Formats: sequence, structure tokens, C-alpha cells
Amino acid sequence: MIKLFVPGRLCLFGEHTDWAGHYRTMNADIPAGAAIVTGIEQGIYAEVEKSSLFEVQSTAESMHGQWHDFACRMDEQELKRIARSGDFFCYCAGVASYMLEWYKVGGVRIRITDMTLPMKSGLSSSAAICVLVARAFNIIYNLNLNTMGEMNIAYVGELRTSSRCGRLDQACAFGVKPNLMTFDGDEIEVQPLNVKRPLYWVFADLCGEKDTIKILSDLNKAYPFASNEQERQEHDALGRKNQEFVARAVRYMAEGQVEELGRLMTETEEVFDRQVAPMCPSELASPKLKAVLADERIQQLTWGGKGVGSHGDGSVQFLARNEEAQQQLVGYLESQGMPAYKLTIQPVHTVRKAIIPVAGFGTRLYPATRCLKKDFFPIPCPDGMVRPVILILLEELVKSGIEEVCLVLGSEEERQLYADFFERPLSDEHLRKLNAESQEYENRILDIGKRLHYVYQKEKRGFGHAVYQAAQFAHGEPVLLMLGDTLYRSTSNKPCALQLIEAYERYNRLTLGLYPVSLGSVSHFGIMSGVWEDKDCNHMKVSALSEKPKASYAEEFLGVRGKNGEKEYCSVFGQYVLTPEVFRQLEEDIRKADEAGDHLTEIELTAALDAVRQQTGMMGVRLRGERFDMGNPGALVETVASFSKL
Repeated sequence: MIKLFVPGRLCLFGEHTDWAGHYRTMNADIPAGAAIVTGIEQGIYAEVEKSSLFEVQSTAESMHGQWHDFACRMDEQELKRIARSGDFFCYCAGVASYMLEWYKVGGVRIRITDMTLPMKSGLSSSAAICVLVARAFNIIYNLNLNTMGEMNIAYVGELRTSSRCGRLDQACAFGVKPNLMTFDGDEIEVQPLNVKRPLYWVFADLCGEKDTIKILSDLNKAYPFASNEQERQEHDALGRKNQEFVARAVRYMAEGQVEELGRLMTETEEVFDRQVAPMCPSELASPKLKAVLADERIQQLTWGGKGVGSHGDGSVQFLARNEEAQQQLVGYLESQGMPAYKLTIQPVHTVRKAIIPVAGFGTRLYPATRCLKKDFFPIPCPDGMVRPVILILLEELVKSGIEEVCLVLGSEEERQLYADFFERPLSDEHLRKLNAESQEYENRILDIGKRLHYVYQKEKRGFGHAVYQAAQFAHGEPVLLMLGDTLYRSTSNKPCALQLIEAYERYNRLTLGLYPVSLGSVSHFGIMSGVWEDKDCNHMKVSALSEKPKASYAEEFLGVRGKNGEKEYCSVFGQYVLTPEVFRQLEEDIRKADEAGDHLTEIELTAALDAVRQQTGMMGVRLRGERFDMGNPGALVETVASFSKL
């Protein structure tokens, strides 16, 4: 049984521009559509499993009286007939018919366990159920569809019903996070957005009436070519001006200009009323919407507000001034007979901590490691300096904005070695023998020492066990994990660690750096496979993670097609952004081993990562850089020879 959650979606800016941008296929002078869409906290919770039939059931109390369970054979014509029936589950059947037609899948059983998403309120409950069905088939039958693929199937499936959804409705597939969507003819691009400050949104059902089909029909009359001034005004509002509004909104969100963002909402609503609403005056006069937006009590609590979806008297959204105002606004709207909901968009917690495990004995480099830990081995660098491995790693972290670093040591006795290097100043006699540049560099080393923390792995129970020793240091924050016997060099203007941090901030989930390797070397690395989320094949939605697989297994199950169409094998780069779920999983793995009295089996990080992948997802990101291994004699020789060269 697999648990799924799909949120509803709220279009913050750019309504109607998905279909308007599609007309570029017939009129190249129409600007591309652009919209900012976010998943919301309310949605559909379900459990899914394989079945011989297509079954959709509900145990959600919120759906009592609105739903009855149904089941049918996986028959294309039967599913299409149900899709045209008009009931709520027609959306499920529309998607299932597409999956059967194109992927020849079997059945699934979907049990909706909770439904917190209001229906028919401009929040795309129909799109959410379509995405849920597409994702269920994708996971159950290992179809390896990326998120865009699930979104497109949900869209086509909904079109097999009487619904006339827009291309942005299925943005709920991307989760509870704001995304910039662009619509250029048949091409759609989705770019996750970051926010600098919390955004306290409130949206409410106006409990009015609107005819969405008529609104869309009347507005579409202006396309693909405007024939009069009013139609040209609509083109301008949904084209040039919308692109300007969306660009400003992206900037305000990134810079934390909350008040300006609220004012922009009001400004876009005014333009819509002036340039778009006259095309459908019977539906877009919107007396309820206008009255709520003009309510003085509401204005005191908000920075701005606007309509939702196709507009009209369907739903309204506001940007509250703060968390307290958000709560007050919800209470006020509900006291006026309008069901209201909160949506808080939080900034991604940027990565400011890092972990480097250096607890190993370095047995493959014996007997040198008898007197010198391998992370202190000297490495010639391109600038002519000779640095110990640990210093090279720490400098990369500092350049990447890391504020605190936890070193996982093998014993408390080792602590003095690091203290001597990073905390004890050189003697005056030694310092005087250095040139001015080296004397200044000495201050940098001591500054790095101020960032260091230490924990100890007193039992050698595997790499995952070593990482878990830093759980208290992580303290519920995302942390960067870097291997202690691998060096990294960026081939761009950003350190590899910073590239990975930025990728994490984009996806807000467990993130690993990936690095292509030959089939012959897969047995030396952790190998990941999945589907690419972008056209350049740099960001992978990971569907499998295997530790040091055999070449035959990797060739059959783990290869992915790169940008050039050739099969690639993606190893773990050696840098990870670990989420709190990873530490919880490691804790569970250690607890189970302890309860079983098993202190010999190693606690592996890869197993914990894969468990979290199955729960919350995992991203693999191709970093622009090289890695240099020094964990064995051959690799050490190659690293010393290569790392000093630019």
C-alpha cells in the first residue's frame, strides 16, 4: 500500500494566460503566457495499490454525501463512457482510459482517506484527482514518468470529460511550492520559485455563482487575432502586461518585498476589470468579488487581493499582512459566510550546516595512516600551496556559505589533532618565517576553526551510523554532507557545494549530486537512476538507488538516456543535502538493530536514503565539476597528479 498526497492549486498571477499563450501556434505576435501557480496546504490524501480492476473508494468524512465508490473493468470503452458521465469520478476514469490506451497497464485501487480540498472553488479539485490517478499508475507500474509527464497525462485525461481545464490547473503535480509556468504554443516550462520572507495567503469561497464555460468562451473570441479595440485590450492584458506583472511578482517574492507584492495583486485586478472583464460582462461584473475586495475591515488586514481562476464570483485571494492578520482574516471571512483557508508559503530553509565524516581508519592507505589521518594528507593545489585534504574541503564549504561544520571523528583523542591545526596559532618564530601572503592565510585557517564542531563515532557500525552521530548538530535543519576522502573542483564560477545547495533550495527535498561513470566502474559507486525533470538532463527525479551494483544489473535496470540519447550511469558525486527525514530514518534503523541485538550489521546511509526517497522523493543533480577520490593508493596517486592542474 502506497500513500499519496496531491494538493489543490492556486494561481497567484497570470490566470487565463495558459490558453492565451497556446494561441501562439496560430499567431506568433501573441506573447507567451506566464503564471505563478502554487500548490496549497489542502488536498487529497489516498492509499493506492495494484488491482485487477480500476477502483476508486473513499473513507473521507468530508466526502460523505458527495461520493459513492465505484469500480469497473480496465476496458477502454467502458472507462471513456464513465469519463463522459459528469460525476466527480469521471475525472478518474478519463485518466485511467488514457493510461490503458497508451501504457497498457492493469488496474489500481485508490482509496481516498481524506479530502481537505474544497470542490468547485477555483482550486482545481478535479485536476488534483487527475494527478492523483496519473501518479498512482506511474508508481504502481513503474512507468518512470517525470512530474511533467504526470501533469500532461492528468490534463489529457481531464479533457476526456466534459471539463475544459487550463494547462496550469495540473500544476498541483509539483507540490506545495510556487512555480513559474510559461506557455509558448505547445511548449510548457515549469521553474520552481524561492521566497525570501513568509507569505501569508488567504483564499475564500465567495459562495456565489459563475459560468466558467461562458467566461472562457467569450474571452477566447478575441483569439487568435484581435478584430477590434476591446479584443486588442484583452490581448494586451493577458500578454505584454501580464509578462510585466509576473516578472515583478517573481522579483518581489525573491527579494521579500511583501507589501509591493500585495499592491501588485490589486494592480493586476484593476487591469483585469478594465481590459478583460468587458469581454464577458454578464459573468465578470463580479459584484460579490468587488464588494469583498472593497471591504475596509479586510483592507486593514491585507496588502492586497484579487480574484481566483477564471475570476467572477467564484473565489478570492488575499495576501495578509502577517500571521496574526491571516488568522483574523480567516475568522472574519467565515463570519461573513465565506469558507476561508490559509496558505503560508515559507522560504526554503537555506543550508547553513555541513557534516564531514572522518572517523575511518584509512586501512587502504596503511601504513601512512598509522601516523597521519588521510584527511590530513598533503595535496598540491593550482595556486602553488600544499593543503591538507580537510582544509580544501572546509574552504569549499566556506565559499558556499556554510556557517558551521561538524566533523565526525573516531575518538575523542583525535580531537586534539584538529584543534592543533585549526585553533592553535603558530609561534611568533614560525609566523615570521612566512611571507606576507601566507601570514594572512594563517588567519583564514584560524577563522575556519571557529566554525568547527566535533562528534564521535565510538562504535564502527557503518557510514550511516557515522552520519547519525551528527543528528543533534543538524537539529532538524537540512545539512550538507561531504565525504572526507574525496576532493571536488567546480568547472563553473560556483563551488560544487553551492550548486547543490541551490538545487536543494529549488526542489526542497533530499538532494544528491550525480556524476556520470562508465558501466565498467559502477560496482565502485552508489548508482542512481530515474527520469529527467528538465530538457538539459541535469535534474533527475530519482526512482532507484543501488549501492555498488554489478555491471550486468546496472546495464539492465539503472541506465538513463542522456541529452545525446546515449545511455548513462549516474553515480553519487559524494555531496548530499540531507533532510531531517534522513536522520529520523537512521534513528529507526539503529533502533531496530539494537532491539534485535545486532551490533555487527552496518547501518548503511544508502538504505536510509532510499527509504526517504520512497517517502518524500529524491532529486539527483548533475553538478558542473570534477571529483577526485583518494581513498586508495591508485586514486591517491591520480589525485595528487591531477588536482594541482587547472
